[in-house]
Amino acid sequence: MTSSLTRLGSANTYDNALRNLSMRQSALSNLQENLTSGKKVVRASDDPTGAAQAERAMTRISRIATDQRALEAQRNSIAMAEGTLGDVTDALQNFRELVVSAGNGVLTSAERKSITIQLQGLRDQVFSLANRKDSNGQPLFSALGSALAPFVGPNAPPQDYAFNGLPGQSASSEVAIPFALDGDSAFMLQTNRDGVYNVSLGSGTTNLKTGPATLNPPTAATGASYTISFTSVTAAAGNTTASYDIVDSGSGAAVATGTKTYSTGQSFTVTEMPGLSLTITGTPTVADTVKVESSPSLFSVLDDAISSIGSASSNATASQAVSQALGNIDIGMGRVSAVRGQAGDLLNRADRITSNQEARSIQLEADRSRAEDLDMVKGIADFQNQQTGYQAALQSYAQVQKLSLFNYIS
Repeated sequence: MTSSLTRLGSANTYDNALRNLSMRQSALSNLQENLTSGKKVVRASDDPTGAAQAERAMTRISRIATDQRALEAQRNSIAMAEGTLGDVTDALQNFRELVVSAGNGVLTSAERKSITIQLQGLRDQVFSLANRKDSNGQPLFSALGSALAPFVGPNAPPQDYAFNGLPGQSASSEVAIPFALDGDSAFMLQTNRDGVYNVSLGSGTTNLKTGPATLNPPTAATGASYTISFTSVTAAAGNTTASYDIVDSGSGAAVATGTKTYSTGQSFTVTEMPGLSLTITGTPTVADTVKVESSPSLFSVLDDAISSIGSASSNATASQAVSQALGNIDIGMGRVSAVRGQAGDLLNRADRITSNQEARSIQLEADRSRAEDLDMVKGIADFQNQQTGYQAALQSYAQVQKLSLFNYIS
């Protein structure tokens, strides 16, 4: 019968005990570091996958914060533009009220001219508001891009205003809205869309009254200005036959001729102007003229109202000027209100973007937390277990290192 003996030296026992103590101490130190930092991934080597996920989440959160800072700047600019359009509407409403008061039949020519001084001040206010800039010095109504002063004018001759930029409204994106509104749409008028014309009676024309020029059909309107001159007028059997020439006021070229027979003192409609029709009431005389001038901008509408009211020599011409001005001002105010509505839509969109970004940030923060944050309950339990094991290892080592054969040799 054979037997095997295994010999264990004290040194080997001590080395194993020290190695185990070192490993437990290192593990305890790591758990203490996790508890102190509140993270289970303190360095990328702890968990490369978790570290990568946390880094991606933090990068996206940082990008959202950057987008939100830009969005706030955009929101402030659009809010300022919307408020400015509100100021423009208030100024136009004041202008309109003064125009209505100018139609009072008891006013003298001097009193109407006094009103035009107030109207000029409001016109200048509207023009200044249209060129207002935001806190960064950029125009609020620059559309797709413009000079620092988007609106210029008037240029004489002819008296006119222009938009010094590229018309159009910048598109919104998933995380941004435009910095500016389309000033061309708010303050400039289009022939086929708005049909704003100023109709005035020539000097010495006293027996006629006109309505506003209307688009008929809109697609044929050219935006040109016209002068209607009556060449012959005959009356017989209660009817009047009037002949007239129509010329282009800008070039002087003949456009058309026309003849209308109608009940004396009643109205007739001029339809020979391209894309326009005009109703004239009364009995004309030879050499009477009617001017139909296009208004390319809201500022031109205000200038036309000021000029017509200031030059009115009678209550009849003043009434004609007031009626014409009110119709055109209402069209201009409609354009301002439409663009103001677009500003409101953009501000609502900014609110929705902010809400969506906040929800995304919360989700990304949760993803980051799951990837690298420590479950404190589990972390404390692991630390306490490791601490208990380390204390047991220390105590057992203290007992084992006292055991030696030499202690029992007498």
